[in-house]
Amino acid sequence: MSRVWDVPVPETTRVRDVRVAAESACATAGLDARSTAAAALVATELATNLVKHANGGRIVINLTGPADTLAPAATRVQITSLDHGPGIADVAAALRDGYTTATSSLGAGLGTCRRLSDDFDLHSRKGTGTVAVARLGPAGSAQPSRSAPALAAQGTRAGGINAPLAHADYSGDAFSWVRSGPLVTLMLADGLGHGAKASEASAAAVEELQRRPDLPPADILRRLHTALRTTRGAAVGVAQLDEDTQRLSFAGVGNIGARLRSDGAWRPLISHPGIVGAHFPATVPRHASAWRPDSLLILHSDGLPSRWTPPDDARLPAHDPALTAAVVLRDGSSAARPLRDDTTVAVLAPDLDGRP
Repeated sequence: MSRVWDVPVPETTRVRDVRVAAESACATAGLDARSTAAAALVATELATNLVKHANGGRIVINLTGPADTLAPAATRVQITSLDHGPGIADVAAALRDGYTTATSSLGAGLGTCRRLSDDFDLHSRKGTGTVAVARLGPAGSAQPSRSAPALAAQGTRAGGINAPLAHADYSGDAFSWVRSGPLVTLMLADGLGHGAKASEASAAAVEELQRRPDLPPADILRRLHTALRTTRGAAVGVAQLDEDTQRLSFAGVGNIGARLRSDGAWRPLISHPGIVGAHFPATVPRHASAWRPDSLLILHSDGLPSRWTPPDDARLPAHDPALTAAVVLRDGSSAARPLRDDTTVAVLAPDLDGRP
C-alpha cells in the first residue's frame, strides 16, 4: 500500500516528528544505518528551515524510484519540503555547503543536504515560496549529487509526489513508472474513496503494471480492470513514451487529469468515464502526441483542484520531475484552500539533453 509520511511543520516541536518519520521511511525501504542517518539529517535540516525561514510548511516523505528511468530501480526515500514563504533571494548562495543565515541553525545547510542525497533539487521564487526534493537510496546507489540543471540524465525522467488526506498514514493514490526497452510507462491510480481499502486498489494497479509494461496503455488498463475486480476499483491514467519514435500515448479511465506541454502551450488529455475494476468502458480513447525536447506531461488525481494552473516557470522542465510535481501540488493548495482528498501529481519529462 502507499505508505506516506506527511508532517505539517508550523513550529519547532514538529522537527523531531520529521526526523522520526524519515527514520521510519528508511526502515520501511530497508536502508542501511548510514543512509538512514543521512536521511534523518536532511529531513531535520529541511524542517528546521521551514520554521526559521518560511513561517512553517510541510514535509512529505514518499518511497519512490530514481528519476532517471534507465537507473537501477532500487527504492529511494524521497523527502519533499513545501512552503508558501518569502522564497530564497540567492539560491546559489543557499546551496553552498555550510551556508546559513541563522546563528541557531544546525549549520548543515542546503548544501550539505545536496551532498548527502543521491538526488537533490530546489525551486524558489520570491513571494511564492520554496520547494526542495531530496532522494536517498541504498548504500552504493549514490552518485555525486548536483542540482537538476547540471545533471547528465541518461533517459526519460519521471517522478511525483503523493500526499494523503488529512496527513493520514496511507494514501488511496499511487503512482509508478516502469521501462520496457524503449517504452517508458507512467501510471497514476486513484483508489475509490480514501484510506486503506483505496490504497489496496491502487497498490494492486502498481503490481499489475510491473507484469506487462510492454503493452499499449489501453491494453494495460484492460489488464488492470481484471486485476482490480477484487478491490473497490480505481481511476487510472496510463501514459507511455516510445523513445524510438518520440511518440507519447495516453489512455485513462475515471477522473485522472492529464496536461501535456509542447511548443510552449498546455493542452488537456481526456480520460474516459468509468472505474477500473468495476465499470470499464466498451472503448478507451487513445491520445497520441509528438514528444519534443521541451515536452512535459503532468498527471494528477482529483484531489488537485480542477482549475489548477500549470506552472509558468520556463525553468521547471529542466528540474527534477518530482520537484515539478511538488510545485504543482504546493500551488494547488494553501491554508485557506486545503486539499480535500488524497492528492498525487506525477510528471514525465525528457532527458535533459533532449536525447531519446
